[in-house]
Amino acid sequence: MRIVWLLLLVAALGGAWKLWPREPAALHPDDPRVATGDNRIVMLAADWCGYCRKQQRAFERADVRYRVLDVDTPEGDRAMRALRARGVPTTVIGQDVVHGYDTAGLQQKLEPLGYRGVF
Repeated sequence: MRIVWLLLLVAALGGAWKLWPREPAALHPDDPRVATGDNRIVMLAADWCGYCRKQQRAFERADVRYRVLDVDTPEGDRAMRALRARGVPTTVIGQDVVHGYDTAGLQQKLEPLGYRGVF
């Protein structure tokens, strides 16, 4: 019975530990969110990606100001690794990351920046 109480105590302390306020995790220097601030946009893309081209055309039609990082370059590869992204397009909007060609997710993050009707 003592072991059960001990296990309950350890579990309770473990749960309380997770509630303890912590400093936010520092971003890796290659993470694009370091440079985007709250309102800049970076798109990690590749020349061979059809969805990347489609997203770029939509951004250009809507006059979205953004920067493209080609994942086939060393800088783009480091950014992908820092974000732990596995595919393209990966879009950083402020401090938010949208993985893939997710038009609803992109539009939701773009609207607070004043870009309406992009998709």
